Amino acid sequence: MTPEQVLKDVFGYPSFRPGQKEIIDAVLAGRDCVGVMPTGAGKSLTYQIPARLLKGVTLVVSPLISLMKDQVDAAVSVGLRATFLNSSLTPDERRARIDGLQRGDYELVYAAPEGLEAGAGAALSGAKLALIAVDEAHCISQWGHDFRPAYRNLKGLKERYGVPVLALTATATLPVVNDIVEQLAMAEPLRVRGSFFRPNLHLSAYLKTGEKAAPRPGTVNDTKNSILRLVKSRQGQSGIVYCLSRKSVESMAEFLSGRGVKALAYHAGMDNVQREHVQNAFKRDDADVIVATVAFGMGIDKPDVRFVIHRDMPRSVESYIQEVGRAGRDGAPSDCVMFYSWADVMSYERLVSDLDAKQAEWHRSRAREMFRSFDRRACRHQTMAKHLGEDMAACGASCDACAGLDPVGSSPAVAPAKKMSFGSRAPSEYESTSAGNSLFAKLKALRKKLADARHVPAYLVFNDKTLMEMASRMPRNEDEMRTVSGVGPKKWVEYGEIFLAALREG
Repeated sequence: MTPEQVLKDVFGYPSFRPGQKEIIDAVLAGRDCVGVMPTGAGKSLTYQIPARLLKGVTLVVSPLISLMKDQVDAAVSVGLRATFLNSSLTPDERRARIDGLQRGDYELVYAAPEGLEAGAGAALSGAKLALIAVDEAHCISQWGHDFRPAYRNLKGLKERYGVPVLALTATATLPVVNDIVEQLAMAEPLRVRGSFFRPNLHLSAYLKTGEKAAPRPGTVNDTKNSILRLVKSRQGQSGIVYCLSRKSVESMAEFLSGRGVKALAYHAGMDNVQREHVQNAFKRDDADVIVATVAFGMGIDKPDVRFVIHRDMPRSVESYIQEVGRAGRDGAPSDCVMFYSWADVMSYERLVSDLDAKQAEWHRSRAREMFRSFDRRACRHQTMAKHLGEDMAACGASCDACAGLDPVGSSPAVAPAKKMSFGSRAPSEYESTSAGNSLFAKLKALRKKLADARHVPAYLVFNDKTLMEMASRMPRNEDEMRTVSGVGPKKWVEYGEIFLAALREG
């Protein structure tokens, strides 16, 4: 089989996204590769397709064990043979998976870097390793925004097995990329840097001025109620509201819940059972909005997050890119609204005051850079791309600065949801009629019912973009349904006829 055949016959997608084919070809040729691609660009396909084509197992190093089950479930849902090794397994489960790994039962095995140190690495000794894929590879660099010391020891895997290494990240500056190459002992790797412009994300930024300040365009003096109106205008959609502190997370979640929003709080002060409950409620669409600190995010692989709101300014441009990147991973239109102030910068300065002088100054400079970058009314997408070394033209309509959106009064939330979502862009087909919108809602309800019965996240049935395409194109038979993006053979067998019946009913 060719990569194109696997893409179509296994995953149900008609064509590659930019950068995917280049990376896949390099890996299949046995070459090391660094892929710096935005969230939502389909990074997982760059190792999942080789996993189907290579003779052996592909090891995927992933930073969070809370994400591994979702990653494996997603791979299995399209027909890949995948498993994970981590500390959540019982000894019997672990032994059975290691036996299967050494028999060649799996194409993909996921493990955390700490797990490789603790024993999962030894489990690979009897397996035929064909590729090492390092996800969130910026974690290997002490100059990355989420440094994980255990990532440093991955160099030994490359030397031990002599297989190609694929390093993937969405947020690496040039110095961080160079550090990744060095720390993983990569040999003249191909470097692929995708465009960081995601036109489906509409970015807005508003300066918080305080309750007594006179409102002016581009500012707000009532952040809490602005967020409430934003969320209310997107009722039934999945979203994340980021806050700087645990206290503000809890008060914001309580405020939204008390006004009819299905909102839950999430922060590192909660125990594992509580956090898992919140994550599952969000993944299964039992909660619409998660109010969280940055502790929530990397462990979430939900592609249909329709909005990300920052109540407080992120700690750096890289953090902002990572956090807004959790919206619209399915490619459908999504909103990202940030509220920021110089007081947020001061808060970050206090948070790093106990670090050594060099590290503290590095963190302080990044927070100041974040404030300066977004306090200028320049193209938001262009600002992000420039930070990561990409020279792009202004987006034209995918941010407040380019679309010329000035909020009337003091809040961006008074603008209608459609205007906030699309600026001067035309809405997608499925939204063009109330009938299309009603059918989309019906398909979402059917998806949730099927997902609940199978105890899986709703998006593992079909993501929003696939449902939008169904509602727009109205396929009437198997041949037409199989041309909808995201409807691969396994998904057709499991769900195709059920959704066709719903579409015929209208």
